[in-house]
Amino acid sequence: MKKKNQRGIALILVLLMISVIVALTIQLNRSQRSEIYEAANLSDGIRLRYVAQSAFYAGEAILLMDKNAFDALTEDWAKTEMVALKSEELFDNASFRLLIEDEGGKIAINRLISGNAYNAQVRELLLRLLTGPSFRMAQRQAEEVIDAIKDWIDADDEVTGDGAEGGYYAGLDRPYAAKNAPLDCIEELLMVKGVSRELFYGTGETAGLGQCLTVFGDGRININTAPKAVLRALSAEMTDEAVNRLDEYRREEKNNLADPAWYSRVPGTTGLNIPVGLISVRSDTFRITAVGIQGKMMERITGIVKRETGGKKVKLLSWRVE
Repeated sequence: MKKKNQRGIALILVLLMISVIVALTIQLNRSQRSEIYEAANLSDGIRLRYVAQSAFYAGEAILLMDKNAFDALTEDWAKTEMVALKSEELFDNASFRLLIEDEGGKIAINRLISGNAYNAQVRELLLRLLTGPSFRMAQRQAEEVIDAIKDWIDADDEVTGDGAEGGYYAGLDRPYAAKNAPLDCIEELLMVKGVSRELFYGTGETAGLGQCLTVFGDGRININTAPKAVLRALSAEMTDEAVNRLDEYRREEKNNLADPAWYSRVPGTTGLNIPVGLISVRSDTFRITAVGIQGKMMERITGIVKRETGGKKVKLLSWRVE
């Protein structure tokens, strides 16, 4: 009876040892496969980073090839879909998407103030933008947002109207200081009172502030490239019909867009009062977004570049990898 018990215990021990060995083997196999997959993903990620960088440099080259006296949506830099389609021929099992946007067609938000006071022209421009059909904000709400942006940018600690200075931000659940200096990147607006993510990024049906505002430029807006929401804000007399007519006109390659006053020659747009010093047709700062793609994997690079006078080189102003 004793020998049978010993045999039973030995069998149990053998089964336990086998179970442990099997479990360790399975775990080792999983660990090895995980390391292999991680190494492969890392390798693919590095490869896609270089694909995205190649697309970014291609975007810079396209901008340097533009020798026109004006910048418009009819030019090659604004039509990069064909370059993206051909990318599949350049890389084995990978491709890229390339988008170039003109920062000069947006409202220069840092020009909202002159000293510590409002720049009246930019304030009215922003007010028309926010209360217009693209954002549909009530007058009071729009004024509150604009006051808060001014307080964020100006150097003093005095609250403007319904704006916000350091006391408001110090009282938040996660407090931080008011900047009291110009914005360095447009995403900083998300820290400003009243600027929600929906307002900044927009929705499928509405524009976002990130598409209409920029931290670059001298305050003049390129009428050839401005988003339709910005076009609508250029004049109190501007209507949706006028915006559509202007947009159609500037997308026709046969039309001469070298003179900022071309808008006054478009049928059905008479009576628009756009200040001469507010608009231009030439830009020097552009946003390049390049995405490397392989299956479901993507690597994105976004950068701001400035085309130097003479168009012989571009200067990198900012660079972000996502």
